[in-house]
Amino acid sequence: MSFYVVAAVVASTAVQAYGQREAGKAQEEAAEREAELQKMEAQTEELKRRQELNRRLAAQNVALAAEGIGTEGSFASIALKSAEQIGTSEQVIGLSEGLRQRQLRQQGKTAASMGKISAATTLLGGGTEVAKILG
Repeated sequence: MSFYVVAAVVASTAVQAYGQREAGKAQEEAAEREAELQKMEAQTEELKRRQELNRRLAAQNVALAAEGIGTEGSFASIALKSAEQIGTSEQVIGLSEGLRQRQLRQQGKTAASMGKISAATTLLGGGTEVAKILG
């Protein structure tokens, strides 16, 4: 009789441990997919911002040319300074997006580790239960 109880405890423990480990892996994979998705969205948004900037700069140059104002001198300096500020802003946005992606990946790794720890804890608990039955 105790053989069947021990076998049931061992089987149950193994199934629980496997499930916990797989759940951790699934969470890690989901976090990785989310990080990749955010990376693609960030690249798309950056491209949109750059296209809009180019459109505005072109419109500004056309308007200045229509007014008979050249794009050299102080106007060129202003445009250069504005482009530098926009470039800095793009870098900050890029760093922020990269940080968000790294955080998601780290959360996934943590979830995988927690799944392994839970599985190990379950195995130890099952071993203890078997020892009680046999002891």
